[in-house]
Amino acid sequence: MEITRDDRIGDILQMKEDAADILTACGMHCVYCPSAARETLEEACAVHGMDVRKVLALLNKED
Repeated sequence: MEITRDDRIGDILQMKEDAADILTACGMHCVYCPSAARETLEEACAVHGMDVRKVLALLNKED
């Protein structure tokens, strides 16, 4: 299943086993806080000044 910019962080963490590691490595250190779980990836990237396209590429990269 492909992760999109509209997926919520909480859903992404359930969809992809290493999502927390990827997001943390990108600079998003609050992936487990309650408010982050309800944010879309696009919203969270905007708050952290991250390029959502680059994060999506990492999240959707095949292992």
